[in-house]
Amino acid sequence: MNLIEVFFVTLQSTLGDVLPLGVFLLGFQLLVLRQPIANAWRVVRGFIYVLLGLSLFLMGLEKAIFPLGEVMAAQLTNPAFLYGAAASSVTTIDWQDFGWVYVFAFAIGLATTLAEPALIAVGMKAEQVSGGAVSAWGLRLAVSLGVAIGVSIGCYRIVTGTQLWLYIMVAYSIVIVQTMRAPAMIIPLAYDSGGVTTSTVTVPLLAALGIGLATTIPGRSPLIDGFGLIAFASVFPIMSVMGYAQMSRWLVLRRERKQQEKQEVDDAI
Repeated sequence: MNLIEVFFVTLQSTLGDVLPLGVFLLGFQLLVLRQPIANAWRVVRGFIYVLLGLSLFLMGLEKAIFPLGEVMAAQLTNPAFLYGAAASSVTTIDWQDFGWVYVFAFAIGLATTLAEPALIAVGMKAEQVSGGAVSAWGLRLAVSLGVAIGVSIGCYRIVTGTQLWLYIMVAYSIVIVQTMRAPAMIIPLAYDSGGVTTSTVTVPLLAALGIGLATTIPGRSPLIDGFGLIAFASVFPIMSVMGYAQMSRWLVLRRERKQQEKQEVDDAI
């Protein structure tokens, strides 16, 4: 099928997915709330935009994002790339040989999260509500670093073939300890930050990277080992945001303590 045919097939499928939600909202508005729909034409126009946008987005995933992740994973794990001319004499592959995979995973996790629209919106709202106490850029950077580190560790898990539950148990144990010690103001925001990272930009790329990596590494199953990167992208931002808050509070207390010590010395003089 050409692109136009693919678009209309995708549009039809998207309409079947979105239409029940629209009918439910319309029925709830008219039958339960018994209120007319304000700006009905604007609502209809927005519904059309949603259909077109989702259809184009799904086409982009199928035609570009998923193949790109699989191609990049195949190239980064190619023995010719890893070992050069000595590739034919290599019999075993060690996890340390996949350094560029971890670098690529870190970079893709950082870049996609910084560009995540949901995180941008949450950061702006957090800065607005907190009166500037929470920096939108600082929050985005902390979450992005958490995702980048998590995705890198997730790729290490795929390469080594270790069990996913071990990493998740350790990660959430750290989260529980941090929750007991982090400032109360940042805890709900940290937990929400773990959710907003797994949205429209991040999820497709991570899914494609994980499946592609598990497909190209001998002895790995795309179904068993290929999934799980999104779990890392969800839990590690919680750790990084609470760590960012704890570090910020420590720096503030340290600065206040130094100022107090300086004041005491000045008073003594």
